[in-house]
Amino acid sequence: MSQNTERVKKLVAFKEKLTKRVGELEAELTEQQALLETVNSILLEKGFKHVEVPKEPSTAEIPQPRQEIVTEPELSHEPAPVPEDVIQLKTATGELLAILQVTEDSLRTLPAGDKDFNINTPPFTQFLVERVLAKMQERDSELVRAGQLSLGKIFSYNITREGDIIREITIKNVDADRLRELKSSIRWTLEKMYEKMKTQG
Repeated sequence: MSQNTERVKKLVAFKEKLTKRVGELEAELTEQQALLETVNSILLEKGFKHVEVPKEPSTAEIPQPRQEIVTEPELSHEPAPVPEDVIQLKTATGELLAILQVTEDSLRTLPAGDKDFNINTPPFTQFLVERVLAKMQERDSELVRAGQLSLGKIFSYNITREGDIIREITIKNVDADRLRELKSSIRWTLEKMYEKMKTQG
C-alpha cells in the first residue's frame, strides 16, 4: 500500500506540473493571438492592407530618432516600421489599458486612447515611478560607479505628459528579466488607476 500511495503522489505531482504547463502555453497562445490582432490593426491604420508582416520584424524602435529606422523596400516612403513586439495590457475583465511596444532593449507604453490616466492617481508615482522605475535606475547607477556597467547601458525612463495626463512612458536599456517585471508592474499599476478612475467617474 505504501508503494502505491507513493506512486499516486508522484503521479498527482506530475499531473499538477502538466496542468500548469498547459495553462502557461494557453496563456502564451492567447497573448500571441492578441499581439497578431494588434499588429494587423496597426497595419490597417497605416494603410498597409496588402503588406505581409516579415517573419523577423525590425528591431528598430519607432519613437526614438537615435535608432535606425528599417522598412520594407516598397514601404520606404513610410517613416514607421513594424515594431518587434506588441503586447496588450488588459484588466482581468478584458478592458484594454495600454499597448506595449517592445524592441531589442527598450519598452514604449502607450495608454489606450479612451483612457486618461492622471499622473497624480495612485499608485502611479508612489509605486511604478518611485519603487520600480527609480529603483532600477538607482541599481544601474551603482553598477556604473562600481565599473560594472557602462554609462550608455544604464536603465533610463521618460514620462511624456499632456498636462497631468500620461501619454507615453519610454524606457531604455531593458533586459529580459526587467521586461517581465515591468510588464507586470505597469499592468498592475494601470489596472489600479483604472479602478480608481471608475469610482471617481
